[in-house]
Amino acid sequence: MNKVKWGIIGCGGIADKRTIPGLMLAENAECAAVMDKNAEVAAKVGEKYGVTRVYTEVSDLLAQEDIDAVYIATPVFCHKEQAFLAADSKKHILLEKPMGLTVDEALEIQEYCVKKNVKLGVGFMMRFHDGHERIRELIMSKAIGEVVSAYAKFNCTSPVSEVKWRQTKAFSGGGTMMDMGIHCIDLLQYVTNMNAKEIIGMSGNQIFKYPDTEDAATAIMRMENGSLFCVEANFNIPEEVGCKFEIYGTEGCITAEGTLGQTETGTIKISTLSNGNKDIKYVSGNMYTKEITKFSDAILSDAPIPVTAEEGIFNQKIVEAVYESEDKGIRIVL
Repeated sequence: MNKVKWGIIGCGGIADKRTIPGLMLAENAECAAVMDKNAEVAAKVGEKYGVTRVYTEVSDLLAQEDIDAVYIATPVFCHKEQAFLAADSKKHILLEKPMGLTVDEALEIQEYCVKKNVKLGVGFMMRFHDGHERIRELIMSKAIGEVVSAYAKFNCTSPVSEVKWRQTKAFSGGGTMMDMGIHCIDLLQYVTNMNAKEIIGMSGNQIFKYPDTEDAATAIMRMENGSLFCVEANFNIPEEVGCKFEIYGTEGCITAEGTLGQTETGTIKISTLSNGNKDIKYVSGNMYTKEITKFSDAILSDAPIPVTAEEGIFNQKIVEAVYESEDKGIRIVL
C-alpha cells in the first residue's frame, strides 16, 4: 500500500474549503469516500472532487473495507460517537480540534483508540505552516536568547445565528477560546517547546450574546521556564483587522502578521541586538496537504503521529482552565 485511502466524515465546512483540497495534493493519500448528513452537501462535494462513493450515514462509509483512515470534521458533539464507530471499524482517525466536548470525553476517545489499536491524530494544522517551523528552529537555536514572553491574537466575526453550533456549549464545548484560541495555545507551546503550568483566564460576551459561550476570551499562561504568554481570541473582531503572533526573548524578538489562519501566508520578522532587523523567509505551501501527508506517513510506515492525542488533550485542559479561572476568579495550576 503506497497510498492511504481516506473517508471524510462531515464533508462540508472546513473539509470542503481546506482539508479535501489539501488531501488531493498529497502524494500518499487518496480521497476515497465522503459523508455528510446533508445529502445535498455530500453530493455536491463528491461531484466537486470526483469522489464516487458518497454517503449520508457514517456506518455506510465505515463499512467500506478498503478505507484506511477517516478525517472527522463534524461538530464537536458528534466526535465521540463517530470516533468510537471508526475505531470499531479499524479505521485510523484524524480528528478535528477540540477532540471532545470536555477533557474527559477526549480522554475516552484516546483510550478507546488505544484499546482498538488504531492511530489517533488531532487537527492542529497551523504547526505545518513553514513560517512557524522556521520560528521554532530559530527559538530552538537561541536566536532571540531565552524566551520570556509571547503573544498571540486570533479573531473573526461570528454574529448570533441559530445555525452556528459553535455558539452553544452543548454542541461545541466552548466559544472563541475553544474554537480559535486553542490553535494559539497549541502553536505557542509547539514553537517554544514549552508547556503551560498555570493559567489565568477571562472570558465573556462583549458584542454578541450567545446562549452560553463567549465571544471574547484571554488566557495568561505561565510556562515551565517561568515566562508569561498571552492568548487572545475573539469572535467579535473582523478577520481583516489581522492576527498577530509574537515571541520575545532576552536578545530579540520574532513578530508575525497574517500567519494565523487557514492559508500559509503572512510576514515574519526577527529583530536581534546582534543582527538588527531581518525578514524570515519561508516556502509557502498547503498546511493541510502537509498535515494529511504526515499522518498518512504514520499509517504507512509507522512514523510518529504529527499531533498526538496527548497534545490535543493538554491543549483542551488549558482551555477548560481558562473557563474555570473565569468562573471562580482564581488561577489554575495544571
